[in-house]
This record gives sequence, C-alpha cells and structure tokens, in this order.
Amino acid sequence: MRLAVVALVSTLALAAACAAAVATSTAPSTRASSGNKPILPIQADDGYYKSAATTVDTRIAERGLKPARNVILFIGDGMGISTITAARIYAGQSAGVDGESFHLAMETLPWSALSKTYSHDYQVSDSAATATAMSSGLKTKSGFLGVSSAANFGNCASVPGTEADTLFEIAQRSGLATGVISTARITHATPGSTYAKVPHRNWEADSDMRGASSDTCKDIARQLIEGAASDFDVILGGGRSKFLPKETPDPEYADQTGDRADGRNLMEEWAAKGGARVTMVDRAGFDAADFTSDVKVLGLFEPSHMQYELDREQDKAGEPSLEEMTRAAITRLSQNPDGFVMMVEGGRIDHAHHAGNAIRALEDTLAFDAAIAAALEMTSREDTLIIVTADHSHTLTINGYPQRGNPILGLVTAGTSAEGGSLGADGMPYTTLSYANGPGACRETGTDAEGKPVYDCKRYDLTNVDTMAADFRQQSLVPLYSETHGGEDVAAFASGPGANLVSGVIEQNELFHIMGRAIGLIPAPADE
Repeated sequence: MRLAVVALVSTLALAAACAAAVATSTAPSTRASSGNKPILPIQADDGYYKSAATTVDTRIAERGLKPARNVILFIGDGMGISTITAARIYAGQSAGVDGESFHLAMETLPWSALSKTYSHDYQVSDSAATATAMSSGLKTKSGFLGVSSAANFGNCASVPGTEADTLFEIAQRSGLATGVISTARITHATPGSTYAKVPHRNWEADSDMRGASSDTCKDIARQLIEGAASDFDVILGGGRSKFLPKETPDPEYADQTGDRADGRNLMEEWAAKGGARVTMVDRAGFDAADFTSDVKVLGLFEPSHMQYELDREQDKAGEPSLEEMTRAAITRLSQNPDGFVMMVEGGRIDHAHHAGNAIRALEDTLAFDAAIAAALEMTSREDTLIIVTADHSHTLTINGYPQRGNPILGLVTAGTSAEGGSLGADGMPYTTLSYANGPGACRETGTDAEGKPVYDCKRYDLTNVDTMAADFRQQSLVPLYSETHGGEDVAAFASGPGANLVSGVIEQNELFHIMGRAIGLIPAPADE
C-alpha cells in the first residue's frame, strides 16, 4: 500500500534523526521558563484534577522539566496496542520488508507509558470522557465533554459550575496559536473536547438536542463558532452539515443538506467574525489557502466524517490527507512567535473497528502515523513536546500461532513446531486478526418474506474468502451491530521538552498536566 511505503521512508529518516537527537533534559529545574503566565483552570478544585496535578508535580521535582514552546497532541481514536502492532506488521509487509521487526514513526519517540482510560463511571469508556481527560485534566462521566462528573447526563441546568477550561482555551487566552484537526466531524467527541461544554456528546447541532432547549444549552457547533476562547487559528476536519441549515444544499453533494434547524449558517458567521479568515470545503480551497500568512482557517471537507484513507486514495482530488492537514496547520501555527498548541486526531481508526473492518482501521492508522512523521520532521525536539496516544482501545486481537511473515490480514498458517494448528476445533480456518464482539459474528444470507435481511450467526468457512478485501469483516465472538471499545491501557509515546514525564503507568488525565506544565500554561499545585 502507498502509505506503508511512505511510512518506511519516513521511519528510516526518523531513525537517523533519533540517533542524532538531543535527549530530553532532566536538569534540576522544576519550573518551565517558557515565558507564559500560568492560568489556574476553573476546574482546579476537582478531585481528579488535584490528584493528577500533584502526581505530575512530584515527577517534575524528581526529574526536572525543560520548557516547551509548542505542544502537539496526537490522538489515534481507538488505537489500542493491538492496533499499533497490527499496523506495524501491515506497514512492513505492504512495503515488502519484514513486518514483525518494522518500526512506525510513533515508535521512534524516546519516552513511553501506559495510560489508564477508565472514566468516572465506566470501566470501558467512550471518546468524550477520555478526550476530556486529556484536554482538561480531570476524569468525567462517559458522554460528557468539558464538564466534570458533577453534571447530570443530558441536563442543561446541571452544567453551570461544572465547566472545565481546556489547554487549548488557556493557550488562546495566553496569546498562543491553536489548532484542531480531525478526520472525524470537528464536532465529534475528541475534537469537541478542545472547546465544548456539554452533558451529552451527541448535541453536535441544535437538531440533535432532543428534549433540550438550544436557548439554555448551546450545541457543540455553536460553541465552536461563538466561544470567545475557542476561536482557533486552524480548524480542519469533517462535519459541515452541523454548521449549515437544513434548507441549504451541501456544496459538494446536491442530494444532501445541512442539519441545523435554527436556519443559521455557522460557516458564514465564523467568516464574518473579523480579521483575515478563509473557509473551505474541498481540496481546491485547501490548496488555494496561504498557510504561511496569519489568516484563520476553517476547513470542513465532508458533510459528516472525512473519507477512510483506503477510500480517499481513490479520490485524491476530493479532500486533503491527515498528513497534508498536519503540515498545513504546523506551517500556519508556527507564524506565532509565542508558540502553539494543537490536537491532531486520526478519528476514523475507531469507526473502522466499530464496523469490524480491520483493513480500514490499519490504513487509517498508517495515515495517522504519516502525520506524526510530518510533525517530527517539521518541528524541533528542543522546543516542541509531541505526545502520541489513544483515547481508548478496541476488542481487536492478534491470535493463533501464525508463522513469521504470515499476512497479518490473512488466515493463520501454523508451522509444524507450533502448539496449535491453522484450524479451529470446528475444522475451519480462522484469521490472525479477530474481534471479541461486533458485526463479524453474523453474515447476511438472504431476506425473509417481508424483504428483511436474514442472518446466520454461526462461524462460517473462510477457506475461499478473500480476507484482505476492503469490505471483509473479521469474525467476532459476540454478535453486535457495532463492535465495542476495549478497556485495557493504551500506549502514550512522547518526545521533546516534558517527554521525560511520560513513563510507567499513568492516569490519562495526567497528560493534560504534563502538557500544561511543560509549556508553562498552568501553575504548579504549590503556586495555586
């Protein structure tokens, strides 16, 4: 695959760069001297916040802290450790080299940790609570964005007093440049965590707020456009239907319209806010933008989520890749001499896993890795803290005893010395990758008298099935319409100033405190 070859070239270059890179300083300083004036977040009294702040402060006292000028947080949505391993093997095999010993760009970062992803109320969390942990430094209830666990789900009246400042809002108030990029809707959970305060993650447009008054609670798209502290310099992703009225045809798809019931065109309202601004909906607009200027950019390239990378390759003219958006954003944000804070989300890794479709998840992981390689190339480890992690995992497993070099998307073929064979106890073959639950447990076998689909949920023979086809769903154990998240710890990789604080087993919300302290935007607990 094209991305795997790109990843190989990038990895070889990065390996050489890593050998020459200066290690993160562990000088005895316990204060970042970035020049930013720390701002105490409004959620500083939250128990989760205080615990993480104290833990990170203790680590700083032990290890020291070199100040950062810039921070980039990469979040591979649903990118569990098994996804990273499978993507590594897939990349190497696609490039015609050994997959098992291959290295992704993210794996070249010198510091790493395991991050605990539980939320306030769930062992296995969703993207809203986990992204809020990283954006705001506290753990909250699943389904919440930018509010503490003191709020009540779907209750507007419970929100006042529970709001949390995000690192991105604090950065903007401090005069730094800010950006948010995603291949998902820009109002979706992970990008939404950088600016939204809602007790229901699905309130992306006013028409989504069933039973809740849009006069009392602002929908997520409105919060992005109207928020004084969410006027990002760069916004790139999908989801323009949440910003356009139901009466307005989509600019690319004549058979689609916007979602808003209030008649407001929020893209036009954003463009009219003042200063140099440009909106875009396709690659032509993206290519025409001058990212070397101080123009603010809003690019929404699809009515809903952006295309999967596997599908985008067939229509390269339609929308930019995640790597291209990352390069453009870094170019634009670097115009600010005071530095920048940016989030980059590979949002569709998660969606492919929910569909039980491993190949698209792996292709999007490689697209995400290419964006990481671009950021490492364009920034310096002397002044830029880069953290690569996931919000949560999925139920993807790498199983059986496949021989070395066996196609990662193929059937298990075991050697004579392996403990198990290449067939299950039912006499049928199975794939190396599978899911604990999801739609792959059943297959449609026809329709009934009323035309409704009929499903067979028994394991079927894969002998003559192309398991590497784009639409193949890996088999799963428990039949579900949508595969679920996984609850195990996820990886966190880091480089640059403050990366030395990312090690061991950490609470997910500690990442906020590591980033905030490294760039000097939040105070130490003793200074509060």
